Amino acid sequence: MSEVIHQTQKLLWQCVLLLLGSVLCLPALAAEVFTARAGAVPDGDTLWVQPESGGPPRKLRLHGIDAPEICQSGGVAARDALRQRVQARSMQVVVKYQDDYGRGLARITVDGQDLGALMVSSGHAWSSRWRRSLGPYAAQESAARAAGLGLFALSNPELPRDFRQRHGSCYEADETGGFRLK
Repeated sequence: MSEVIHQTQKLLWQCVLLLLGSVLCLPALAAEVFTARAGAVPDGDTLWVQPESGGPPRKLRLHGIDAPEICQSGGVAARDALRQRVQARSMQVVVKYQDDYGRGLARITVDGQDLGALMVSSGHAWSSRWRRSLGPYAAQESAARAAGLGLFALSNPELPRDFRQRHGSCYEADETGGFRLK
């Protein structure tokens, strides 16, 4: 009988620890949601936003897409397309993750439309690939390819990750400690 009580107590403690661990992890899993206005748009998948509630500007990357590098074919067109879509508009921002560069990975909607989906549908970005997945916007990419839109009008558009591997960054350090296009 004492063995049954011991096993029950052990199971109860395991449940308590599991519950406590889950509660402590919830803030890390929670998304940050806010409205913002766009500031600078350095490329087709990155933008600076100013939260409407105040606070410092935030650098965000659109989650789920990969736009051409600014010095890559299609890069300037992608940046201009994103800039046009966000200029002078209020945006709903949902940040759930941070990337390796400290940018918030965000799903952003403008006028109820998902910016990532719009960028891929218009042929200004690829759906982000991960391992064997074609990414969250694979259907939009397929339609843009079929229609020959944007960068998919090129005979052999190069994925940004492949471009970065072959050419490195589009930027170089300048004499002020900042960066400029190569």
